Amino acid sequence: MNPITFIADLESVGQRLDVFLCANLTDVSRSTAQKWIDEHCVLVEGHSQKPSYRIRAGERITISPPDPLPAQPSAQEIPLAVLYDEQDIIVLNTAAGLVVHPAPGNPDGTLVNALLHHCTDLSGIGGAIRPGIVHRLDRGTSGVMVVTKNDRTHKDLANQFLMHTTQKIYLAFVGRGPNAADLAATGTIDTLYGRHPVHRKRFSSRVERGKPAKTEYEIKKRFHGSDWSALLIEARPITGRTHQIRVHLADQGYPILGDSLYGGRSARFFPESILPPRTALHAKSISFKHPGTGKKVFFQAPLPDDLTDLEKELNEHMR
Repeated sequence: MNPITFIADLESVGQRLDVFLCANLTDVSRSTAQKWIDEHCVLVEGHSQKPSYRIRAGERITISPPDPLPAQPSAQEIPLAVLYDEQDIIVLNTAAGLVVHPAPGNPDGTLVNALLHHCTDLSGIGGAIRPGIVHRLDRGTSGVMVVTKNDRTHKDLANQFLMHTTQKIYLAFVGRGPNAADLAATGTIDTLYGRHPVHRKRFSSRVERGKPAKTEYEIKKRFHGSDWSALLIEARPITGRTHQIRVHLADQGYPILGDSLYGGRSARFFPESILPPRTALHAKSISFKHPGTGKKVFFQAPLPDDLTDLEKELNEHMR
C-alpha cells in the first residue's frame, strides 16, 4: 500500500501520535495504530517515535501500512441483504444490531463472518479481523454499506473516504428537547469535534479544540403530539467523524430517538410505545466513483420495517 502523508496542523499540536492516526485514518483502532508505530510503519519527519509522542505543528507524518493480512475469522452462514455484487465490491443493506467485525465480546456472528461465507475474494488490507471493511456503521444503525473484494479497490475507495469525495445520506428520527431552539428547514452544522471532556466514551461538538466536523441537513417531515414534537431529518455528513450525526443533532437539542448514549434525558418526553429499541438512524444511500470503471455509482437501501413502524406510530400519536 502506498505511503500516506499528513502535515500536522495547529489542531493536532500536543496530540499523541497514536491518537492522531485514529483521528485521520478510516477504521484504524488505537491498538492497530500503536502496532504500526511499534513496527516502524509510522515516521515523524523521517524518524520512528513512540505511540505517546506529542505532535508539533508542521511536522510531516508518513504512514506506510503493512502488507495485507489474510482473513482469519471463520465463515458463518448468516443471511445478508445484498444490493449489488460483482468482482470489485459488494453493497449491502445491513440490519441494525449486526456488529461489523469480531471484537472482544463479539467473537463471531458478525458481518465479517457472514461475508467470508458469501465471498471468497475479500480484500485483506483491513487486516485479519476486518477483511474488505473500508467504512462501517454504528451497531444500532441500519442501511447501506460497501465492502471491497480486492486490495486495489480497497486502496482506491479508502482514499475516497479519506478525501471526503464519497457522499452518504442518512435518515434520522429525532425528538425535540425541552429547551431546543427552532431548527431551520435546511442548514449546515459546522463545528469543532472531539472527545467529551467528562464522558470519555462520548464525543462532543462543544469543544474548544478539535477536528472540524460538518453536517448538512434537511427536515423532511414534522410530527407534533400533545406535549412532544419530532422530526424526520435527512442528514449528509461532509466529514466522517465517529458518531457525527448523532452528536451534531443532539447538541442542537434534537437527539435521535432511541439513542441511549446521546439522547437519554429527552426520552421521558415521549410515549413509551413510540421510542424504538435502537437508534433511529438509517444509512439511506451512498455514492462514489467506482474504482474499476471510474464512473459515479449510487446505491440506496429502503427504510427498514422497524423505522417504518416508528413513522406510523409518530403519525398515530399526532394531535
